[in-house]
Formats: sequence, structure tokens, C-alpha cells
Amino acid sequence: MALMLREMATSYGRSVMGYLWAIVEPVAALTLLSVVFSLFLRNPALGTNFPLFFASGFLVFNIYSSVGNDVARAVQYSRPLLEYPAVTALDAILARFLLNYLTQLMVTFIILGSIIVIYDLRVIIDLQNLLLALLVAGIFALGVGTFNCYLFVAFPSYIHIWAILNRPMFIISGIFFLFDSIPQPFRDLLWFNPMVHVVGLMRTGIYATYEGSYVSVPYVLGLSLLLFMTGLYMQHRFLRAAMNI
Repeated sequence: MALMLREMATSYGRSVMGYLWAIVEPVAALTLLSVVFSLFLRNPALGTNFPLFFASGFLVFNIYSSVGNDVARAVQYSRPLLEYPAVTALDAILARFLLNYLTQLMVTFIILGSIIVIYDLRVIIDLQNLLLALLVAGIFALGVGTFNCYLFVAFPSYIHIWAILNRPMFIISGIFFLFDSIPQPFRDLLWFNPMVHVVGLMRTGIYATYEGSYVSVPYVLGLSLLLFMTGLYMQHRFLRAAMNI
């Protein structure tokens, strides 16, 4: 809790915008996407509302991207505190994850609710799938962030490598298209992208007519657990040595 309060004060208390910026940034991105695509397409790939369609993919991707990167930098951010025996790397990771994940959940519900109210949409929400998608997105972000946490400390250049490797994820995660519309054999290859499943699950929660039969929650959870446990193992065995370099 102390680490979360510290994170809250330093991350969101430094400027007048504070938490408001966490909302403004995705709203600006969704507005830009909606305007650009509406110039070329009459309707989105699902439904009739561009902001809702892009929000159904972008918001869960934003959880993966934002929370995952924040968790990956948890040890770097709390490095001085780790000199105290009572503070562990796992404490820093969980504190950063909980605060940023809860923040992104707040942002998601505010934006989705605003879109539905502003455009007066008649949306039948499958709350179970919606909440499950948000939960799975958070777990995957925790797994990826924990795995990268040690690597960010031990190999500083890996931060730039990861940024390059992760950049195509925004394009291939189904934010702009439906997985079902991708031709073979690219569809089978794209299936191994965990975010495709998270985005698909999110859309089954927002669009009552969308089935998302390709979605595999066990696959994403299994991969997340593997990354999380591997990250914890690397920190337990090698983190202290890497921090002393």
C-alpha cells in the first residue's frame, strides 16, 4: 500500500492534469482513428459506430501496453527502496500493477460509458465476457511486465529492442479488423498473438451478435502464467547481481 501511494503521488500528482491525462490520451487516439477510418469506410467491421468499434479493441490493448510497460519498469523505478530487506521486487511489481491496472479499468469504463451515452447506442452488454476480457488483459500485462522487469535492469539496451519488437502488436492485434476476416494461412499464424484473443473476447462482451469462436482464454492465461513465473525466477536468481553491476 505504501508503494502504491508513492506511485500515485509521483505518477499522477506531479501535474494539474494528473489522472485526467490518462483519459485524454486514449480519447484522442480513438477520435483520430474514428475520423480517419470514417473518411474511407461507410461502416466499421462490426456494428455501425466507429468509436465503439475501435474502443472495443484499443482499450484492452491499452491495458496490455500501458500496464505491461509500467510493470516492466517497476524495479528500475523502486530501485533505491529495494535496498531495504522488507521491500522485494515482487512488492514493487504488484504495487505498480494494481495502481496502473485499476487506473486503466477506470479509464475503460468512463470511455465506453461516454461513447454509449453520447451516441445513444442500444448496446446489449455481456458483462461476464466484458469483465473477463479486462481481467485477462490485466493478467497478460502482468505476465509480460514481470518477464521484462529483470531484462530491463540487466540489459538496458533491451528496452529499445522490446519497443521495436512490440510496435507491430498495435497493428496485428485486431484493433482495426476482425480476426474472422483474415485469410488463411495468415489467420492461423495470427491466432498465436494473445492480444487477438483478448480483443475478440472484449468484442463478444460489447456486441451481442459477435461469437468470437476462436478465442481461447486458457491459451492466454497459460502463456501469462509462464511469463510471470519465468520473470519471478529470473529476479530471484539474478536480480541482485544485475543491480550491483
